[in-house]
Amino acid sequence: MLPKRIKNIEDLGYDEFFDSNRRKLGFDKFSIARVTSEHRGAYTVINTNGEFLAKITGKQMIKASSREDYPAVGDWVVVTELEAGQAVIHATLPRKTIIKRRSGDKNRSGEKTETQIIATNIDVALVTESLGRDFNLNRFERYLTLATDGGVKPAIILNKIDLASSEELKSKFIEIGSRFPGIDVIPTSTVSGDGLSKLRAYLSPGKTYCFLGSSGIGKSSLINKLLGESMIRTNDISSYSGRGKHTTTGREMYFLANGGIVIDNPGMREVGMTDSTEGLSDLFDNIETLSRMCKFVDCKHIQEPGCRVIESLKSGNLNRDRYANYIRLRKEVEFMEMSGLEKRGKERQFGKFIQNAKKELNRQGHKDY
Repeated sequence: MLPKRIKNIEDLGYDEFFDSNRRKLGFDKFSIARVTSEHRGAYTVINTNGEFLAKITGKQMIKASSREDYPAVGDWVVVTELEAGQAVIHATLPRKTIIKRRSGDKNRSGEKTETQIIATNIDVALVTESLGRDFNLNRFERYLTLATDGGVKPAIILNKIDLASSEELKSKFIEIGSRFPGIDVIPTSTVSGDGLSKLRAYLSPGKTYCFLGSSGIGKSSLINKLLGESMIRTNDISSYSGRGKHTTTGREMYFLANGGIVIDNPGMREVGMTDSTEGLSDLFDNIETLSRMCKFVDCKHIQEPGCRVIESLKSGNLNRDRYANYIRLRKEVEFMEMSGLEKRGKERQFGKFIQNAKKELNRQGHKDY
């Protein structure tokens, strides 16, 4: 059902970027709609004429070479509207931004997929963590890198602040500010209501926001509070972990009364990097600046002589945890940027290493191997 506040296509996030690409591609005579959710083999799309259940054409399936060639939540698509709330998707307009991660999921053929699209055409990624067991600066860094690499502005939501004392909350703010200067931080609690008015004010009409974070940290509960009704099912807090039990199973777009657009995402146990070279450069700009002054152009910043990054680390000017996370993320990105042939070579080398290690252990009498 079309939300009452939707009066024109701009209320759904449409702007000149999409309109100019629509005209360039010759689709100005067709209807367009925005993907709000994805189902098995079908999509829910919405425009000013209403909500439709849509499927892509067989021609699109044949032309698709990867998952990124299929529509995703947040996309603008060219459609033909049929009767009884049905529609056909003919094409996807070029994306302004995209958030994606490396995935270990399998496709219908049983093969592991390289990347998973989280959402597209996002203005701000709301990276959410809760106080307690979930709080982890390195995980923040991974989400922020994914966002900035996709051209998305990141912001941080520190949820469940009712669980912390004022001293602990102040300490966490100092940690975040020191590690991520210049990133907006919004503290919230769905229990006490603290910070919810600030969060509502942060969400601008016609802009799209995507909630990112682990399972059970309260993303869905926050969206329910913003909506003013319990549209997303949530479960009780686990007495064992002190965290909410994750219930969101798919990505879905919601439209707020103040005009903001939000996307809820399933919690992610693993935040795998893709080829996020630009995201690393943006988020670790101080390290990237130092790296340009290293003695060797191909310096790995681990043990090379004349490395300005290591010098800064030893002098105490560079945060040790931030450096360690940078090295880990850099290695992941480098692996993702390899060609398939190079990756297979690396995997074969590792396989031979394991076999040789087992043989050596057996030779030494460790028969369990």
